[in-house]
Amino acid sequence: MIHANSSDNAGTESIFNSLINEVTSKQLHPENHYEVAAILESIGWNDERAFSVFGVGDIFELALEIFNVINEDISFSSFEEEVRYSFWHKSNVVIKSFIRGVIFALPMALSVLSMLTLRFSLWSYEYLSVEVATCIAIGTIFSFLTVGGFMQAIARRGFLYLRQGYYNLARKITWYFIRLGYLLTAVVTLAFLIFNLIFEAFPYDMMMIIIVYYVFLCAIWFSVTVMYILEREFTFTGLIAGGIVIVYVLFVLLKINIIVSQVIALGIVAIVGIALIIHFFSKEERKMEKGVEPSLPKRSITLYTTFPFFAYGFVYFAFLFVDRIIGWSTNNSYMPYIIWFRGAYELGLDFALLMLIVPMGACEVVVSNMMDELAESQKNSFGVDSLTIDSRFWRLYVRRLFVVAVISVVSAIITYIVVWLLENNPLPGFRTGFLSNYVTNFVLIIGLISYAIVAVSLMNCVTLFSLSQPEMAGRAVLISLVVNIVVGFLLSRWINYYYSVFGLLAGSIVFLVLSTRKILQVFRNLDYYLYFQS
Repeated sequence: MIHANSSDNAGTESIFNSLINEVTSKQLHPENHYEVAAILESIGWNDERAFSVFGVGDIFELALEIFNVINEDISFSSFEEEVRYSFWHKSNVVIKSFIRGVIFALPMALSVLSMLTLRFSLWSYEYLSVEVATCIAIGTIFSFLTVGGFMQAIARRGFLYLRQGYYNLARKITWYFIRLGYLLTAVVTLAFLIFNLIFEAFPYDMMMIIIVYYVFLCAIWFSVTVMYILEREFTFTGLIAGGIVIVYVLFVLLKINIIVSQVIALGIVAIVGIALIIHFFSKEERKMEKGVEPSLPKRSITLYTTFPFFAYGFVYFAFLFVDRIIGWSTNNSYMPYIIWFRGAYELGLDFALLMLIVPMGACEVVVSNMMDELAESQKNSFGVDSLTIDSRFWRLYVRRLFVVAVISVVSAIITYIVVWLLENNPLPGFRTGFLSNYVTNFVLIIGLISYAIVAVSLMNCVTLFSLSQPEMAGRAVLISLVVNIVVGFLLSRWINYYYSVFGLLAGSIVFLVLSTRKILQVFRNLDYYLYFQS
């Protein structure tokens, strides 16, 4: 039973009714009080809070009270009236979703544009020695591998609390993962130092360049992720642009060494990023109701529930970069170190990555719109309609998957045409001559095909995330990573180093097939997975 003093009855009853509404907004007909307890924990309730507010023994007792009330009212529940939005409202939602999907790729586009015009970016330079380029490439790749899992964990858990208005919980969980991320960064740095001392893989000066770029880039990716969940996407794009401006001032105007200039710029961007995160969270927390101080679930629960997203993030970035590591480690030419940067290969894949910008925006729009429609159908359907809903949304999904596939193919074609036009009709100040290199042209074409396939696969994965099935997405990309490694390794050793790009192509095809099979599995039992999601 819920206990409260007579003077507090009205307030307690109001909180209790609001809590019922919040639970039913997430699951209109909970299966049992255990499901209610899971929902309560997901929105920040725990035993301590349940006792302090309602006087119950634990969260399960509170869940039972709520479940009983819902069951009493269930026979009187009516379908919700379908909300009809204006054309302008729908257009605004679509545009915002598209920008949100596109803008996450803008820093890469900004970096490539900077390289084409200024010959340098925040972390690269056209005229670097191959030794230094190798160091920066290693630091960059390992920064993505280190932070990739935390990106997914912060995005999923942070978004959860932000959507519910618990900005303090979002801040706490974000800083918790960032602290873990910095700890892992330190561990990786120490492990690299020990490895290099034992095996002498790189000279001391190269080792220090790798570490400096690695540490600063990790810090920047953390800032980028947090600004993304706070919907400050233009801010982190501005940060990257500001970093490039700092490099320009130091390197071009003040004639300071390019490495020193970039390290200073990276340090400033990293520090400013952290400061902005603190400011933005402080600003968001002021929106919360006074006196609302929910606690985070136990850390063991948090780590357990976010690990599948963490694993996916790590494996996904490993999938994107492993072909480069395989190609650069192929010992069929001059190889002074275990990894030797090949600029022609890197340039081809950098151009190819640009084609992902528009498809990523399309995926965001399509999946967001579909999940809204799915939630609306779930609220206004009987249980006996589940098979009809499954069939309807599978057909809808196939059509939208086809749309994303067409957009991806067109984006790949347009990207190649634009690169070709820049090659043959260069704008003033633009670098030219890249397609005259056979390896760059070859890798660009295979990379465009591969990333077009990856874009369609990502729609499958984003949908699986929306239905709380990160394990399915993770297994698909893990098997694809293995295929990428095996095919790329064999072809790079049997034929030539740049044939490792076929590992990316083979892995992309497997990624699409497996992720589509997982989606088909979900849509065959959509009502079950919707229940699981809730």
